[in-house]
Amino acid sequence: MTCNNNHSNAVVCFGEALIDFISQSQIQSDGLSIAQFAQYPGGAPANAAVAVAKLGGKARFAGQVGQDSFGYFLQQALQHYGVCTEHLALHPAAKTALAFVAHDSQGERSFSFYREQSADLLYSSAQIQPALFNGASLLHFCSNTLVEPGIAAVTAELLQQARNKGLWLSFDVNLRHNLWPAGHAGKEVVRGFVNKAQLLKFSYDELAYLSDNPEPYIQQLLAAEAHLVVITHDDKPVRYYNRLTHGSLAVPQVQAVDTTAGGDAFIGGLLYQLSLQPALAAFCRNTAAVEAALAFAARCGAHAVTRHGAFPALPVLADVAGAIAVEGAQL
Repeated sequence: MTCNNNHSNAVVCFGEALIDFISQSQIQSDGLSIAQFAQYPGGAPANAAVAVAKLGGKARFAGQVGQDSFGYFLQQALQHYGVCTEHLALHPAAKTALAFVAHDSQGERSFSFYREQSADLLYSSAQIQPALFNGASLLHFCSNTLVEPGIAAVTAELLQQARNKGLWLSFDVNLRHNLWPAGHAGKEVVRGFVNKAQLLKFSYDELAYLSDNPEPYIQQLLAAEAHLVVITHDDKPVRYYNRLTHGSLAVPQVQAVDTTAGGDAFIGGLLYQLSLQPALAAFCRNTAAVEAALAFAARCGAHAVTRHGAFPALPVLADVAGAIAVEGAQL
């Protein structure tokens, strides 16, 4: 799909697109209980791109998959939902990453990743094209491109190019500790990228992992690059901090069946709202506008967890009617 660079305020999402094999049911066979897994398109930044596009925004995805059946499926799925894939590369030899996702009785997930030397980790700085940033206002990334030094360096280069073009950086920390060679995320590495972003989303646990003193840490971030810091905590109220104030708001209470895309639907909803704004810094100082945008994002997340999978579970605008955006922060 060719990018339409005439559209302003596009959202660029960078990182992994992978296959989520999600547990659906158990069958009994010769005395064994055998899990049944369904193939879904996924990957946190890919999910965020689809979330923006399904809501009606302009989204581009940059990353790499394999020239295999899974990679072609992901390319087709992104295009199906209206995401520009002009900057999605297909590696001729490396395989597409896979994730097997099991669920407990509350819908909470556990992950098993198959990502060693996968195509997404082999994306190189030479593959970054200046046209990726044309007409864009935001670049969104997650921590799964920080797990190895090579791809972390590429991520840093991409972020620098985006900032040079005037884009804001959005970082959903989204830690997956079992992807890191040490078995836990490198705190200093992640903190270094936290320091680069204007929009930050942490889960409660991620913030606690990165800092023993979260409140001073958040204020330190806001005194530097950050303009808006958002902390989610399952179905508990969302907390936010901007450079003027802080607050919290309740999230919709729903019966979760699959939490795979909940956080990505939330950040995608917020990115969609931000993509409508002509002045991001002014928007982040407008407390009423920020709270309305977060309420919209929370409704997006709540919708997603009531459905299976990632891309298919993400809402269209009609699914979150009653929290509809209006241009220029008039929410």
